[in-house]
Amino acid sequence: MKKLLISLGILASLQIVSAQNISSKKWADLFSYNNVLAVKDDHGKIVAATENGIFFYTLATGEITKLSKANGLHEVKISAFDYNPQTKIGLIGYQNGSLDVITPQGVTYVVDIPIATGYNGSKRINHISITGDRAVVSVGYGVSIFDLKKKEFGDSAFFVTGGVYQASNEATIKDNKVFSVTSTGLKTHELNTTFPVFSTWATELAGNFTHIDSENTVAFSSSTAAYIYNNGVSTPVSQTFGNVNDVVVNSDNIVITDAARIYSYNTNGTFAGSVTVGEACNTATKVGSKIYLGTILSGLKSEDNIAYKPDGPYFNYSYKIRLFNDNQLLVSSGGREARFNTNLFNSKNPGFYYYNGMEWIYSSYFVGNTTNFNILDVIADPTNTSEFFFSNYNNSSGHGIYKMKYNGGSKDFEFVKRYELEATNPYMNRPVGFAYDDQNNLFASMAFSGSNAATPGFAYYDRATDNFLVKYATGLGSPGIQQLVYHENKFWTPLPRTNNFLVYDTKKTQSITDDTFTVLGENNGLPGSSVGSLSVAFDKSNSAWIGTDVGLRILPNAAAEIDNSPTLEPIVIEQNGLAEELFRDSQVLQIEVDGGDQKWVSIDGGGVYYLSASGEQVIKRFTKENSPLPTNTVTDIKVDKKTGKVYFVTYDGIVTYQGDVADVTSNFGNVLVYPNPVVYAQFKGKVTIKGLAEKTNIRITDAAGNIVHSAIARSGYYEWDLNNQKGKRVASGIYFVLMTNEDASDKATAKIAVVN
Repeated sequence: MKKLLISLGILASLQIVSAQNISSKKWADLFSYNNVLAVKDDHGKIVAATENGIFFYTLATGEITKLSKANGLHEVKISAFDYNPQTKIGLIGYQNGSLDVITPQGVTYVVDIPIATGYNGSKRINHISITGDRAVVSVGYGVSIFDLKKKEFGDSAFFVTGGVYQASNEATIKDNKVFSVTSTGLKTHELNTTFPVFSTWATELAGNFTHIDSENTVAFSSSTAAYIYNNGVSTPVSQTFGNVNDVVVNSDNIVITDAARIYSYNTNGTFAGSVTVGEACNTATKVGSKIYLGTILSGLKSEDNIAYKPDGPYFNYSYKIRLFNDNQLLVSSGGREARFNTNLFNSKNPGFYYYNGMEWIYSSYFVGNTTNFNILDVIADPTNTSEFFFSNYNNSSGHGIYKMKYNGGSKDFEFVKRYELEATNPYMNRPVGFAYDDQNNLFASMAFSGSNAATPGFAYYDRATDNFLVKYATGLGSPGIQQLVYHENKFWTPLPRTNNFLVYDTKKTQSITDDTFTVLGENNGLPGSSVGSLSVAFDKSNSAWIGTDVGLRILPNAAAEIDNSPTLEPIVIEQNGLAEELFRDSQVLQIEVDGGDQKWVSIDGGGVYYLSASGEQVIKRFTKENSPLPTNTVTDIKVDKKTGKVYFVTYDGIVTYQGDVADVTSNFGNVLVYPNPVVYAQFKGKVTIKGLAEKTNIRITDAAGNIVHSAIARSGYYEWDLNNQKGKRVASGIYFVLMTNEDASDKATAKIAVVN
């Protein structure tokens, strides 16, 4: 995909941001907590680090709480973690080289690690080990010492010889000495004035070593062997391993994670036993008399095979989401790059995720399945709530549409049937997205279809024959296609690989022989520099909002005008006194319209914009820098119009934002004012009034009945800055909000308490 480049500047030195708050109570995560990377004991509470967050499991009560970018952290893609139970301080390292310092007082963001001059390698934090108030941080260039009290870096040792840098895989501190395992051996150095000079480091044992830890003793490993280091001597333990994933040293034991089996030893190397939970693990540690394992796919597990984790999808990989049947969710996990053709997650085969309103379900059908799954869409059958269809978009055997049956008793899906869509080879007739018409007939869009695999197509599900009937848009040379949207008796479909947009008319008949197509192109106002259309949504005035890879176009009164060779128009806004086209040269990935007719628009590489109904005003903009969004590329947005909750889907996971606009009608909903009371010392923003009518006349008076503010709200909510009609902040007191809808047939009132 073409990215919108955002200049963040080059970090010339370490930057620390204290009290940076990019989360709020409005945000929540729907992350997967299955892949546990590190497990730490905190006196009866287990702290577990996963890909996108930390969770805490209290042994005595069974309580599980979580910490993520939605409620305190500053990044996703955790790569390293350690925690000191004495000081209650933890340190999180991320793949992008930043860190979070977790203390009982809050979270401090360390923007970047110190980088050696001339080092151009990965900034990924490989490992963190805390000893007292110091941590040794392992990265691609060597090690750095971090002071947890001061929250700043001290000395760094750059492992460079002849201009070639060597990574520290892991490191630990014991008795004021740093031990680091590298691909060429176990390296050590005292924490003294020559620590930064790599030539002064000693090689204690040559070899390719990957893991190390220490407390009363030091233990380290290669992929197949483990060693105990004591007084300059490295003694191997008796066990030979298949593939060591981690080494953890506690005060009286050593725990070695070898794929799916966990081995424990006394600190002198005496074998103490082994356990397994029948699946691969990243790490393990001993808590009391019991071993707890960090699995790759099942969260935290005790040695008696009981799992503990926050509920969430099986993986974080996500592409599209569907909301249906009051709080149920379906998430497809596929991905497309390179002009919407290449699968991102081939090796993972993630399948799809289902939230049944109470818990997340993952089908056993995908576990261990050797079929190449690239699921771009999944949809429930409204006429049979136990049946689901998903599209497997790939160019290998197994592509097509699949029917699955959900069994609520077993909480699992059963495979029913695969439909090959008349494809003569796996390259052809690749299904993309689904939509139902107003008679619950299912249609699917197909890419690379037709006799030459260069035509978009559609597949109609014939319930009578339990088969899909195929219709090609003959003569239109556009191999790619996007998810289709049903509106006003037609299917509106973006085409991402040619500068066209396709409208499919089924004539509302069961036969596909009378179906017709209308094509919009550059002659209709699609931008001339565009290579394709990507998204479409319809607002309350029936205007089509079409996103292309170089901007946005609007077709007013779309259903009535589509057959009249219409002209699409851009939105022109005033920027610094100059007229400018909104989102010009930006790839518009997704457009969603909320209950108040405002628009949510995701820009590839540019985050999400929340626009006024006309699109001429930016109400909010969310990016990964100012919000819990995991990335600035949001592949899907959905708004629950009953609650106003907004779902943001990315390849790195899903987050939600509690919007202020639910389903807006001509009458009032449940009017709510927040925050209330407004205490200036605690809150300095605007007061929100939600639950309003489509058009609301607002008057705000003081206790004596004097009007201090008046306005007209047209979006289902209103924000008051607490200023009076002269632009000055109102005095402390009680204020009354008097509201009527457009024709005064409905009214509402509210009170606001102001404390300056």
